[in-house]
Amino acid sequence: MRGSVRYRIRHETTYAYRNDVVHSHQLLHLVPRPTAYQQCQEHVINVTPAFYRKRNEIDTFGNLVTRVEFDHPHRRLEVATDMEVEVHPRPAVDAADSFSWERAAAELNYRNSDPARESLEACRFRHESPYVRIKRQFNEYAAECFTKGRPVLACAEELMRKLHKDFRYAPGETTISTPLMEVLKNRRGVCQDFSHLMIACLRARGLAARYVSGYIRQVPASPDALVGWGASHAWVAVYAPPFGWFELDPTNGMFVGTDHISVAWGRDFGDVSPLRGIILGGGSHRLSVGVKVEVIPS
Repeated sequence: MRGSVRYRIRHETTYAYRNDVVHSHQLLHLVPRPTAYQQCQEHVINVTPAFYRKRNEIDTFGNLVTRVEFDHPHRRLEVATDMEVEVHPRPAVDAADSFSWERAAAELNYRNSDPARESLEACRFRHESPYVRIKRQFNEYAAECFTKGRPVLACAEELMRKLHKDFRYAPGETTISTPLMEVLKNRRGVCQDFSHLMIACLRARGLAARYVSGYIRQVPASPDALVGWGASHAWVAVYAPPFGWFELDPTNGMFVGTDHISVAWGRDFGDVSPLRGIILGGGSHRLSVGVKVEVIPS
């Protein structure tokens, strides 16, 4: 098993507006989330223009967020984040030891008694959300992965590999507003599409699944390069009792480990967008995003 890995990450976002923005309020999900498997050791956010108000908060899902507000006219917004994060290996488990998928779904049902705290938290990720609608077609697509009595983690792994095999990574052919039914029909998209589709298939079975945003190890010009480096990445976490949450990356067909750095999680992309906000003015704009992930030699 690979040992712990330290990363140096830079995430740059630039908006260039055609006209003056006279007021802007932005919400940033750019601080890596502390978990049992990773620690953020350094973190700095630099924002231009410099005249703004800032407030750090924790959102409803426990993610670290930064709110910034500008009340001076500007035609360019730049947000540059530098961070160092250490990621640790996760313990291996036997998928056969997880509950059957039927029992895992039943754990989230109301039983006229107080559910376990972790199950109650998982219920938040069981239902439809703005970017993940539950349709019969998603249930049908995943049917072969969910045979009767099969362990939930084994089902999730097969579904991940099925998506990885059936769909083509095609940047630029979809947007965040592309309906999942269209993604399912065309069999192409990017990491957010594959993650949303996997979540939809899991939730269609009554299971809890959440959307995780973050970064992935950067190995350019290498046969070992993972798909999705050079930008924000996304993957899926499934609630698999008795172990709890397990993360899977359908874009690369792998369980999440030390190659992934998580930033935030929620019901879907809308809950964890790296930068979103409301502006007054501005007109049309150009957006550019750059992500650089470097391994810090031990």
